[in-house]
Amino acid sequence: MSAPLPIVAIVGRPNVGKSTLFNRFAGRRRALVEDQPGVTRDRIAEEIEVEGRSILLVDTAGLDPDADSAIESAVQEQVREAIEGADAIFFVVDGQTGLLPQEQELAAELQRTTRPILVAVNKIDAPVHAQRTFEFHALGLEPVRAVSGEHGSGAWDALEELVAALPPVVEDAATSENDGALRVALVGRPNVGKSSLLNRLAGEERVVVSDVPGTTRDSIDIQLELDGQRYVFVDTAGLRRAGKRDRHVERGSALMTVRAIERAEVALVLMDAEEGITDQDMRVLSMVRDRGCACALIVNKWDTLEKGDDEGEIRFLDDAIERRLRPVSDTPVLRISALTGRGVQKVLPLARQLGDAAGIRISTSQLNRWLQACVDRHEPAMATKGVRKRPIKFFYATQTEATPPTFLLFCTDPKAIQAHYRRFLENQLRETFDLAGVPVRLRLRRRSEDRHE
Repeated sequence: MSAPLPIVAIVGRPNVGKSTLFNRFAGRRRALVEDQPGVTRDRIAEEIEVEGRSILLVDTAGLDPDADSAIESAVQEQVREAIEGADAIFFVVDGQTGLLPQEQELAAELQRTTRPILVAVNKIDAPVHAQRTFEFHALGLEPVRAVSGEHGSGAWDALEELVAALPPVVEDAATSENDGALRVALVGRPNVGKSSLLNRLAGEERVVVSDVPGTTRDSIDIQLELDGQRYVFVDTAGLRRAGKRDRHVERGSALMTVRAIERAEVALVLMDAEEGITDQDMRVLSMVRDRGCACALIVNKWDTLEKGDDEGEIRFLDDAIERRLRPVSDTPVLRISALTGRGVQKVLPLARQLGDAAGIRISTSQLNRWLQACVDRHEPAMATKGVRKRPIKFFYATQTEATPPTFLLFCTDPKAIQAHYRRFLENQLRETFDLAGVPVRLRLRRRSEDRHE
């Protein structure tokens, strides 16, 4: 397994422009941007390339003014998580508002870390405003750079400077220590039973279990062994929904959980059978798959439905799960009860099956037979060249990476391959090579018809 990507966390007070900067770096609107403090309540991760180096950029949440805890303490907790989970910190402040006491408190937290930090003074939208950056040198953090998330000036230069300060890539220590063990992350909303499941698997109370959502604040590694095979389970903090706001801003995650997913080969996404499958369950599942992690949906607390002896309710949940999983219909679903132990004996074999599938190596000869069978079954739509249409020809396929399985396909016109045909190829890969629950990556490369190899 390759080393996880370095994480660069964007932190700062609410409404200083973190999401605007994140969207500019990510190249598209992945985070909601509104001129309202606290609208963005989540951390959204995006893999980007900066000066030839891949990083995982994490947009940390704005804070909700209606949250139970004070804004100041909640922001500081967010910064502490960034210090623990990030490799570098992009500290955003508001050049229009000026230096505020909350930012001095955040700077005091950041001064405790040796990780690279850059202070980005945002909303410097014209050269005449550059003098507004001077007062932020009082934070005691360097470098301080003027940026404009709205117009882009200075933003990429600042990010490149911060990434250049990252140490060289080294193999993840935890991965080295647990070489040969399958790393499995337990992820999901708070209070869906992640800690209870881990305790049931471990056979002892290794993790504090509480009915209070959010009890698990940090990622905890626990080693297990079954039939001579070793596992390292990571019980992560719950991925919390945004709160009582409009549906389009009900998002949430945690930087430490993003890190756990980055370091895992398999992720088991837990949901609560009593509550049904929620939008947030689907967001968590999508985030796991986006990060290339093999995954399954674990429906916990199934005993509560069986106690009610209501077959209609069970069928309703089954139908809802099937409906919500249609875009990722290959995702395995396992129904368990961490409380009673029902179905728990299937968790480790399922994790091993997913791990083996994610690490599969398929020979080039097998792939080429598969590719020919796909084209014979369903040819791609013809490419349009001016007024002419030409058929697209595939030449051969080869696997370039595992975990997740990544394949390189050579054809005459990669840009003409439509999205639905890519999905067809991905689905055929999963079906042919038993890759259910495993994200696959297809890379298309142009090769001329008259080129001979």
